[in-house]
Amino acid sequence: MALELGSLSPKWGPSRTARWGGGQDFSSELGAFQASRGAGAIADLSPDLRSSSERTCFSGAMKQILNLSFAACGFLGTYHLGAASAFHRHGQLLLQAVQAFAGASGGSLVASVLLTAPEKIEDCSRFAYQFAEETRRHTLGALTPGFDFMARLRGGLESILPPDAHTQAHGRLHVSLTSARTGRNALVCSFASREDLIQVLLASSFVPLYAGLRPVEYQGQTWVDGGLSNSLPVLPAGRTVTISPFCGRPDVCPRDGGPQGIHLAVANQHVQLSAANLVRLSQALFPPARPDMEALHQRGFEDAVGFLRQEGWFQ
Repeated sequence: MALELGSLSPKWGPSRTARWGGGQDFSSELGAFQASRGAGAIADLSPDLRSSSERTCFSGAMKQILNLSFAACGFLGTYHLGAASAFHRHGQLLLQAVQAFAGASGGSLVASVLLTAPEKIEDCSRFAYQFAEETRRHTLGALTPGFDFMARLRGGLESILPPDAHTQAHGRLHVSLTSARTGRNALVCSFASREDLIQVLLASSFVPLYAGLRPVEYQGQTWVDGGLSNSLPVLPAGRTVTISPFCGRPDVCPRDGGPQGIHLAVANQHVQLSAANLVRLSQALFPPARPDMEALHQRGFEDAVGFLRQEGWFQ
C-alpha cells in the first residue's frame, strides 16, 4: 500500500518542479546522456532562470545508461559513505558503467565525492564523525545559537573536493535544489567553477532554520534543501540505481524485515512507515553516538555489497 504525500503540499510537492531544472516529465525527451564532461546539452541556470529555456542534460537514445542517486539523509550520510566505499572497493565494473551521479542534500555531498575524489571516502567518514560529535556537544545541536553549521560544512567540502572537482562534475553530477521563493525543484549539473559546485552543494544541504536563517544564494536566487522538493532524484534516461538510509523501495537501503506495511511517497522517495524509520528521521537531524554512526556505515557497506552481488557487479 502506498500513499502519495507530494500532492498534499502545494508548495513543496513534486507537481511544483521547475521545468527548467529537473524532476519534470521528460517522456518526449528521453535520450542517451552525453557522458563526455565537455559535451552535450547541460542544464544551465541563467541569472534570470527562465523556465521557458527548458534546457536538459539529456539527448539521443537511452541505450545502456546507468545512473547512481543518493537520497537526502542529513547525519545518516554515514550510510551513504558505507555504500560508496563498497562501490569503490567492489563495484568498479558498475562505476565504469555509470554515466551520471545525482543526489539531494547530504546525498549530493556523497555523490560528489564518489565522482570526483573516491579515494577520500574514508576522510569523509572521519569528518562526518567529528562533525556529528561537535554537533552533539551543543545542547540544541545545530540549533544552538552561535553554532555555524554551514561554515563547518563548507570547511569539510573545501578540504575534500579536489581543485578540478567542478570539471569532473560538470554534466555528470545532478544536484537537487529547492527554490526558497517558489518551492520548485531544480536539478543543477552545470558548474563553472569549484566555488559554484560548493555553493550548489551547500544550497542542497541547507535545512531552513536548522542550518541557519538565510538561504544560500546561487545565480541570483536563494535556495534551500533539495530534499524538500525531490529527495531522491531519478534521472529520466536509463536506469537510476537509488540509495537511501531509509527502509523502503530504493535499490540499496536497510531491510527491516517483517510485513511491508504502508509506504509513503515523500518528495519522490518511497519509504516504509515504521518505527525504525521514525528513529532514522530523528537521527538525520540529531546525530546518534559514534558507535551507532559506525554501525550505519557498516550497514550501508553491507547493503551495497548485497546489491552488487545480486546484480552481478561484485568484484
